Amino acid sequence: MFLPRIDLTDLLLSLPALILALTVHEYAHAKAADKMGDPTPRAAGRLTLEPWAHLDPIGTILLVLYRFGWAKPVPINPRNFRDPRRGLLYTSLAGPASNFILATIAALIWAFAYPLLARVSHLTTIVEYIFILNIYFGVFNLIPIPPLDGSKVLITLLPGRQAYAFSRLEPYGPIILIIFLLSGLGSALIRTVAGALAGIIGNLAVHLAALLGLGG
Repeated sequence: MFLPRIDLTDLLLSLPALILALTVHEYAHAKAADKMGDPTPRAAGRLTLEPWAHLDPIGTILLVLYRFGWAKPVPINPRNFRDPRRGLLYTSLAGPASNFILATIAALIWAFAYPLLARVSHLTTIVEYIFILNIYFGVFNLIPIPPLDGSKVLITLLPGRQAYAFSRLEPYGPIILIIFLLSGLGSALIRTVAGALAGIIGNLAVHLAALLGLGG
């Protein structure tokens, strides 16, 4: 995913959010696949919240430095799902959904406990990074271009013939994705959708805190 570059201080403050977003995203894929009947993630040791089980060294470094990177893909075998189409759909959605849940939790913590957070240096910034980076992760991964989760979601929703035709694009997916992002269209689309979603979640959290008489 593409985001603006940041200075060293911001880079260090964003690191916990990046690791959390990647780890929970991949764990959610593994957990969903396991629940849908595929033992492959469990056998591969991916049913864990231990970051090193999910982080790809090169992908993580690139993500930290340049805001474009990746984690280790969770291995799955759709043939093991009790319902292959539904299993692939739920497993693919689980990753982005987990990021949106994390973003919502971060927004609620910020809205409900801002005065407490502000007492600890940089803690509000870390929570803000957890919020916005998880929004971006979720939106980015829902782009329907292979190998992103959105492409697998689309395959499960298309009729058989169209799904097969779309699946044939998979070898070219990374190239298409890079062109899409470098064209400026992809980055603009991600910023627009992520910004709108962040505004909705953030405002709801603030209004809820105000309604309950909490927050700053």
